[in-house]
Amino acid sequence: MMTDKEQYKVVEEPFYQPQGDEVELYEAAYAARLPVMVKGPTGCGKSRFVEHMAWKLGKPLITVACNEDMTASDLVGRYLLDANGTRWLDGPLTTAARIGAICYLDEVVEARQDTTVVIHPLTDHRRTLPLDKKGELVAAHPDFQLVISYNPGYQSLMKDLKQSTKQRFAAFEFDYPTADVETSIVAKETGIEPELAAKLVAIGTAARNLKGHGLDEGISTRLLTYAASLIRGGVEAKAACRMALVRPITDDADIRDTLDHAIAATFA
Repeated sequence: MMTDKEQYKVVEEPFYQPQGDEVELYEAAYAARLPVMVKGPTGCGKSRFVEHMAWKLGKPLITVACNEDMTASDLVGRYLLDANGTRWLDGPLTTAARIGAICYLDEVVEARQDTTVVIHPLTDHRRTLPLDKKGELVAAHPDFQLVISYNPGYQSLMKDLKQSTKQRFAAFEFDYPTADVETSIVAKETGIEPELAAKLVAIGTAARNLKGHGLDEGISTRLLTYAASLIRGGVEAKAACRMALVRPITDDADIRDTLDHAIAATFA
């Protein structure tokens, strides 16, 4: 039977192309067991980076996709009714603290602020998690680390992190890769030719230049790999780009036409 640690291990290496010294810096942060905050735009590789580091360090990874309906009980655990009465079920944060996993709270600002305060005792010298409903104080395993991510450019003031939370973390600031690096990522991820990957990256760059001028978010590296996968699967390039790069990010007819024209020019 698989143990908890084995269940959450990242078995295969997730491809990640470093953009600087972030791998070495993360290793140093983990060695010191510092909580880490990863900031950056949608689809720029934040989650992939965390997965890659969990694999590289050989540590289990428990990921929580945060949302506005998430309660503190969803993170720490709750009592459940069964045939024998009630039993306690640990939440993902508690499980990670017990077994020494990296707990990754993805898009943490989507959770309610009264929920995120439960992480505070885990992010300072205490490294503990109070389970008030159970009357237990969980001391975090020596290997435990908390990692959070969010997109600061997308959040409103109402959904930003409190300073009391931000200042508990060491932080990495991610952005979309340079054109050369992004081209190699798209080619490596999908197996398409670098020349074709470079064309997709050029379209992505053009869309990102429209951010703040009609677009809330540019085309992410993730979407570029979607388009590449469609093309590799036999979909005509312009149709694949419209489907994977343009239609997901805008409903504005003028912006859509502008990007469609850029696609047509690129694949003329």
